[in-house]
Amino acid sequence: MPASKGVFRRDRICEQIRRELAEVIRCELRDPRVGMISLTDVQISADYAHAKIYFSSLAGSESLEVIQAGLHKASGFLRSELGKRISIHTTPQLHFIFDQSLERGAQLSKLIGEAVAISDRTDPPEQA
Repeated sequence: MPASKGVFRRDRICEQIRRELAEVIRCELRDPRVGMISLTDVQISADYAHAKIYFSSLAGSESLEVIQAGLHKASGFLRSELGKRISIHTTPQLHFIFDQSLERGAQLSKLIGEAVAISDRTDPPEQA
């Protein structure tokens, strides 16, 4: 199998894992620690034995430990449900990782906005 077909298949499986896990978390997971999270990305190992599940939360990093504890506790249930929903030779172990990119993006946007506001106040008016 050419490498490009293998990469394309892996990308499809990662997206399917992301969609299915998001659905299970939203509809079936009853752990209040997890709350409202978004799954932002999935990366799976070459042998499909491990999957890194990247997530973000509106609660922010202050609730991170509680959310990760809930996800870790639910990982067996989530893996079992994933195995029922997708057909791959190995259902991967799930490893949840907090995705800081959305939080960093918001911080950068805030800093840019502040810099623009300061610049507008200190620039001399244009003369015609």
